[in-house]
Amino acid sequence: MIKLRGKLYPLAPWAAGVLIALMGTPAGAVDLKTADGAWTFSIAGNVNVHYIYSKCEDSNPSIAAGGGLACVGTASGSSVSNIGNGLLPAAFTFGVATTQGGYDLSAHLGLFPGIATNDGGSPNLEANGASNTALGTTGLDVRQVYMTFGNKDMGTFTLGRNIGLFGGDVILNDMTLPGVGGAGTASGPAPANTTLGSIGLGYIYTDWLAQMDYTTPDYSGLNFTIGIFDPLTALAGGAGTPAGKKAPGFHGKVAWTMPINSTTKFYGSATFISQKQNFEPPGTPTAYDYNGTGFDVFAKIDVEDFEAFAYYYHGSGLGTTGLFIRSADPAGNTRDSDGFLVQATYKVGQVKFGVNYGESKLDLANAGDSPTLVSKNRKVTGGVYDSLTKNLTLLAEVTEVKADAHNGNTNKSTNFNVGAFLSF
Repeated sequence: MIKLRGKLYPLAPWAAGVLIALMGTPAGAVDLKTADGAWTFSIAGNVNVHYIYSKCEDSNPSIAAGGGLACVGTASGSSVSNIGNGLLPAAFTFGVATTQGGYDLSAHLGLFPGIATNDGGSPNLEANGASNTALGTTGLDVRQVYMTFGNKDMGTFTLGRNIGLFGGDVILNDMTLPGVGGAGTASGPAPANTTLGSIGLGYIYTDWLAQMDYTTPDYSGLNFTIGIFDPLTALAGGAGTPAGKKAPGFHGKVAWTMPINSTTKFYGSATFISQKQNFEPPGTPTAYDYNGTGFDVFAKIDVEDFEAFAYYYHGSGLGTTGLFIRSADPAGNTRDSDGFLVQATYKVGQVKFGVNYGESKLDLANAGDSPTLVSKNRKVTGGVYDSLTKNLTLLAEVTEVKADAHNGNTNKSTNFNVGAFLSF
């Protein structure tokens, strides 16, 4: 019979929000060990709830259809109220870890429920307005299941479904992570389990990918990761039936942490991503394909209670908002994209004040491409985050989003949110 002994470890809200809700690291709120100490079991997570009020413009719905992220009002009004999760769904993560034969072994499973009534399909891509009705329930997102093995001398292998490398650092450091940022579907009748934060408004969503990666040992603060991932099929770009991919996707990362003095630390990283898309057009035996590639750079400075970072990405055939979304025209001609996000925060006592601004741009594939396609999504967020206790953060944010189309149409919206983020 296995006996377990438990110990409770309080986690700061920021560490819990970043490391538990997104990464599912084994530094859980509850740590249980077998009687012989061979295995460690961990349980951790968060619950976050926000009231979200959106003021939408009444014009130019075509911009939203073409990829614009500012909400659009209707004939019945332009104001929308919702209560739901923010950029993160709730999280319950489970981990096991041990050391055998000199190798550190671990496995992780993450369950991510929401609170929105959206049981009709993906809990994060809700599109059916009738789903937010009586007698409904919320969706469960099982986005994470992976294992690791290695040690400090040989490095670490990560195998399974986990957060991606491209765009990973920027979302992990986005101040709206425990909050809302851009409201996304929370500005409509069918809210998803998550909002946008700064997704599509300064960076492309890193996503959760089935992958096989290797990370080198740490070399005086420097390490490298290289890996392959299950190739994704492009959305809203390309025509015909997607064909099976002949090769996996590839991604890699270099990261460097450098302490400057006792109160100042610098962190920088750069990643790349590459994958081929394959399509079989209707009515013709001629298949076509295109390459989607991208890179990003991230730099962050911490000076006592002040933090700031700058981020930039560029892609070709990579799309905008999400990986390979609107990455090409219906003929498979690729679109270029780029964007940036800058952020600064300052903490006074237990209260953190912050502001970030981001832009995501998408070029036309050629002169014959759709003129209603979004050319730029941009937003600014101001936020106040009060660490009432080590595990409870109360917060308020105001966000303005503006979308421009290539034909000159423009649209903007504003959303405000107040809520709470509890980690455990």
